[in-house]
Amino acid sequence: MVQDAIAENAIMSFLLACPSCGPRDVNEFRFQGEVTRRPGPEPSLRDLSDYVYFRDNVAGVQREWWYHRTGCGVWFVAERDTRTNEVLRTEIPPPVGAGRAASSDATVPGGPTV
Repeated sequence: MVQDAIAENAIMSFLLACPSCGPRDVNEFRFQGEVTRRPGPEPSLRDLSDYVYFRDNVAGVQREWWYHRTGCGVWFVAERDTRTNEVLRTEIPPPVGAGRAASSDATVPGGPTV
């Protein structure tokens, strides 16, 4: 009976596929936040505030930064459905200047600049 109560109240985890190491438990990773767009070269105060403080926080598929903290140490982007925690794909984005503009949508405050 105790085991049934524990199973009913258990917290669900999910697998996240590291592009380098393959599928691992999500507890090996650090979530850094959704992928955002960096403001232009001379942003207004409103643009900077939006960039630092506001997120879309969608109920659905979202692109997010993740860090493999107990594994290979790679930063990568995952597309995850926030309603179900289903991970649709993961990728290591190319560095800035390798076919992408510096204002790409693959930047996150406090995270890597790629």
